Amino acid sequence: MLPQAGGVRRDQRAVSCGGAAAGCYRSAVDKTMSVLVLGINYSPETTGIAPYTSGLASELARRGNRVRVITTFPHYPQWEFHGGRPPRSSTSDEDGVRVERRRHVLPTRPGGVSRALSELSFGISAARTRSGRADVVVLVSPALISSALLLLKTRLLSRRPTVLWVQDLYSLGLQELGSGRSSLSERVVAAVERWTLRTADAVVVIHERFRDTLVQTMGVRAQDVTVVRNWSHVGDNVAVDRGSARAALGWSHDDFIVLHAGNMGVKQGLENVIDAARRVAPGSNVRFVLLGDGNQRDHLVALAAGVPAVTFVGSLPDDEFMRALHSADALLVNERAGVAGMAVPSKLTSYFSTGLPVIAATDRGSVTESEVQLAQAGPTVPAGDPGALVAAAEAIAGDPVAAAEWGANGLRFRSERLTDRASFDTFTQLLRRLVRPRGHSSSKESGNV
Repeated sequence: MLPQAGGVRRDQRAVSCGGAAAGCYRSAVDKTMSVLVLGINYSPETTGIAPYTSGLASELARRGNRVRVITTFPHYPQWEFHGGRPPRSSTSDEDGVRVERRRHVLPTRPGGVSRALSELSFGISAARTRSGRADVVVLVSPALISSALLLLKTRLLSRRPTVLWVQDLYSLGLQELGSGRSSLSERVVAAVERWTLRTADAVVVIHERFRDTLVQTMGVRAQDVTVVRNWSHVGDNVAVDRGSARAALGWSHDDFIVLHAGNMGVKQGLENVIDAARRVAPGSNVRFVLLGDGNQRDHLVALAAGVPAVTFVGSLPDDEFMRALHSADALLVNERAGVAGMAVPSKLTSYFSTGLPVIAATDRGSVTESEVQLAQAGPTVPAGDPGALVAAAEAIAGDPVAAAEWGANGLRFRSERLTDRASFDTFTQLLRRLVRPRGHSSSKESGNV
């Protein structure tokens, strides 16, 4: 059975409510919740944070709750609407969830002011949508600006309890990806982020390092922060015919494929991979593959012209994506130098499901380095050091015993630390604690600490 939530004793008549991977149960004495989720990324997007937002919403619905999602149309990581310009709005039932999509303005370049205006456009569109009678609201950040706008609306109009689910830290991102000088826009974003974090009734973060940052540097009360790790949303028993899968992707049997999958943006710093490919020695069978899309893809393709040890694969459907992951020989997470604490790469949850070694090219002391080392899933090398990256790939290619051990460690870490059931249970219990009779004030509203 699921752990007890909110102090409610479960009735012995609890029965399975059908088909949830995490083990979905209901009881005659349990009260269902009405949950409103607002997030800019949602299924059918398959990369980034969309699988977690849609996964939580679907699981809450499977557990018998009424779940409504306000989102936009799929557009990530290409930063263009999938299938062309969508209608202004649509409503559908997706996996038991009422999903209301509102078209927003996509950024011409996904960064800086352009991205801020895009988030604002989604926030305005979402804020104009009636919130209904939700018992609790979950705001997903990114997008920070739309989350702040919707939190303000909630505070002014309804006072319903609100959870801010933090997947990235904006102010840290601006510091780590910026010029090192604090601009007016950075100070404004930092102020908005602090207000949003401190105003929400509860904050969910995806890593212990995020919690420490919020408490120690952003003034969020420790008791208001809950760590819910992103879970592995892919299975670990994928049957793959590696020979045919590799042939379909143009990989030879003898190639040692080091695969980077996911977004190709600024923070990934994938120029480092191109430089590493240039350093692959003649006669080596190491090949780097960049799979996915993003605003830096065209730049990277141009940079890789004439470099035979690197190839590109476009975004793939879920099943083909998993076949590609399982058909590689090692998996790569690469970060731009300076990126240390702004995000936890979501690709790691998929990587650890493959049984393959993981190479992390990242700053010393980064969240990514600590996660890969904690899992003992593979070697870590400094960010922006292409020579070290090539050396790590060559070492793994030459030591299949170590590669197998690293892959097994990643699988074990996934099964012990990244299960969907543990994450869903923790999130559900938090929501139940926040739900209160209408008219009852929270401790923040009443001034109690």
